[in-house]
Amino acid sequence: MLRTRIILLVGAAVLVVLLFSLPRVVVDNSKEEVEQKEEEPSTSSSFEDTMHNDSLEPETEEKITRLKENLAVAKNIEKSITFADSLAELYLAANKYDSAAKFFEIIAEKQPNRANWLKTGNTYYEAYGFAMDKNKQEMLGSKAQEYFNKVLTQDASDLSTKNKLAMTYLSTSNPMQGIMMLREILETDPKNEEAMFNLGILSMQSGQYDKAVERFSGLVAQYPNNTQAQFFLGVSYLEVGNKEKAKEQFNLVKSLDKDPSVQATVDSYLEDLK
Repeated sequence: MLRTRIILLVGAAVLVVLLFSLPRVVVDNSKEEVEQKEEEPSTSSSFEDTMHNDSLEPETEEKITRLKENLAVAKNIEKSITFADSLAELYLAANKYDSAAKFFEIIAEKQPNRANWLKTGNTYYEAYGFAMDKNKQEMLGSKAQEYFNKVLTQDASDLSTKNKLAMTYLSTSNPMQGIMMLREILETDPKNEEAMFNLGILSMQSGQYDKAVERFSGLVAQYPNNTQAQFFLGVSYLEVGNKEKAKEQFNLVKSLDKDPSVQATVDSYLEDLK
């Protein structure tokens, strides 16, 4: 899903891919409906088969090979954790979240505690957000759920983790479970920024742009510096045909964030509004 894991610093084309890689769910104030569509049979594969095989820098590959060898022969938990942590950090530095998560998981198994569960869950969640293959997305999301649930068992008040857990359910056969979790968060904390944002994104993804306008308007009223929400409010205005409001929002985003990537993305929308 969404990635959870949706970043403003992307081109418009990537944004569309991210939005429409989410499951087709409909979010409404009074009820939620899930579009039923025929699922293609899934093919089974091991976690190892889903790992990416993008090349690494030769120096990094050498370090990883050496650390894996050390991990394989480590004779105590402390050394195993040290080697696994070094491997995870190397993969993180290369933006290979799925591989990093695998080694954080080794640490969490050898030293089970909230901090390690959270780090493992968060890293699997990052990998889940970038996964485009459905089978891989489901597998990574399931792993994130496993560790987020461990965290929430110890601390049910961790609403940030609950937000992420909710979003992992949106690529499953039961997306309503995620939507209901987001609603539970807002019942506990009516001004929860993450939950408000996530529900706004779901409204966009399901084509309910009028609802998205409502949700993002409420969000930016509470959090005016949330540039992503301001941007998506502009997109939602554009989709409902309110070009003046859309133009106003895009210009506001330009004033809030001077990053060249942001400026280019917003300019592409403003160009279409001329």
